[in-house]
Amino acid sequence: MDLETLLSFKWGLMAPEFVILGTATLLSLIDLFMDSSKKRNVLGWLGIAGIIIALAFLVGQIGEEPAEILFGTYVFDPFSLAFKFIFLVGTAFVLLMGINYEPKEGLKEYRGEFFYLILTALLGAMFMASSADLITLFIGLELLSISSYILAGLRKRNLQSNEAAMKYIVNGSISTAFILFGFSYIYGLTGSTNIFEIGMRTANLQGDLLNLIGLAFIITFVGLSFKIATVPYHMWAPDVYQGSPTPVTAFLSVVSKTAGFVIIIRFFLTAFNSTPGLAEGDYNLIWSVKPLIAVIAAITMIVGNTIALRQKNIKRLFAYSSIAHAGYLLVPFISLSPLWLEGIWFYLVAYLLMNLGMFAILQVVTEKMESEEISSFAGLYKRAPIVAVMMAIFLLSLAGIPGTAGFIGKLNIFIGALGPITVMGPFPSHIILVSIMMATTVVSYFYYFGVMKQMFMKAPVDANEPMKIQLPSGVMIVVGLCAIGTIVFGVAPNLALDFFYNLLGL
Repeated sequence: MDLETLLSFKWGLMAPEFVILGTATLLSLIDLFMDSSKKRNVLGWLGIAGIIIALAFLVGQIGEEPAEILFGTYVFDPFSLAFKFIFLVGTAFVLLMGINYEPKEGLKEYRGEFFYLILTALLGAMFMASSADLITLFIGLELLSISSYILAGLRKRNLQSNEAAMKYIVNGSISTAFILFGFSYIYGLTGSTNIFEIGMRTANLQGDLLNLIGLAFIITFVGLSFKIATVPYHMWAPDVYQGSPTPVTAFLSVVSKTAGFVIIIRFFLTAFNSTPGLAEGDYNLIWSVKPLIAVIAAITMIVGNTIALRQKNIKRLFAYSSIAHAGYLLVPFISLSPLWLEGIWFYLVAYLLMNLGMFAILQVVTEKMESEEISSFAGLYKRAPIVAVMMAIFLLSLAGIPGTAGFIGKLNIFIGALGPITVMGPFPSHIILVSIMMATTVVSYFYYFGVMKQMFMKAPVDANEPMKIQLPSGVMIVVGLCAIGTIVFGVAPNLALDFFYNLLGL
């Protein structure tokens, strides 16, 4: 590539990524030369400043025409724009949590690593949203994954953290192997790594080649199922969520999971939307594999919610909750209604708000009580009434109670799945899947309300003189903004949906 060609690219499209890359590099250099006795919290604030600048560039890109650079490997379009907002806002909240994170075994000497590794993981997620090529898609995925493996084991003196990192990297490596195996089939059958070209070439496949591309679809989907922690590929999640530092757990549950769904949407619906179906009468390949995705969605919702009932550790409980929500988010992939994309996007926004707000409070309470047991929340209302009310808001939203963003998110999925798919109405399989979603949502009430019971109805362990709990400034910002967003988007969801439509130019 000559210099003239290199300079002809519209590099401004990648301005948010360049800002995050520059900020991560700057933080790593500052951390390297900073005196070991000094606190690293300033690095967190610099990281947040970098995210704010990247958000400013992102806002400035709203309304620009879709374009591609680097020979079609990087695509700028409304889809990538919409999900990059989730990545950036979610990571900013995680950094605010990390600034105030003080585990009992200490994290002072590794705090600098936390801040710039979070940004490199964010960079990988952003590249995944804009990738239009198997190679760049994989690079973005591994940049996110490898950074996450290190972050999971950041508490190097904690055995649970060591275990979390080991299990995460082993399962992540298996996931990577499946994904690469699927990619190799796709490249071999189409002769291209560009997902748009793959979409055009798979449209002409027939016979045995069509069966092979169906196999490639399934293998790749299995690999990505590890990333979003769906059953039966979920076994790593509870241990990793429990052993990781709480801000890292929050990052994995929101930003990393969102990135997994982004790659599924971007890759599968671009590369396979025009591929002929495997059976006569199927509209396309995605239609043919819907039964497989439906089964995974159903068992994910059932297993996630039922096993959560037995959990005593609060982080393991919310790990299984996260697994269940992955099942909810797979339902739109089965219905593929006209509202499926906006339904997924809104649900991920709601999930960001309620999950990060909840983890921010969980971080402070478990640190103060030096316990991650659900019983550590006993009497929280007497210790900190406002904090308990905020936590209740997030739990009600996770449960899908009306008046919260979580309720609107689930309602959108219900409406999409039961909408007028055909002239005859919704398919029976859609009704069964939505019934499972409704039933498992009711099951989730037991463990969400179990935490609320501890907060409002149980006496504190130190009943004579309850320990007062105050939120640090960074955590307070996260909790306040998440609580406001959860209520506002629950009462006026059009504020978020109108923003989404503006991004898409609708």
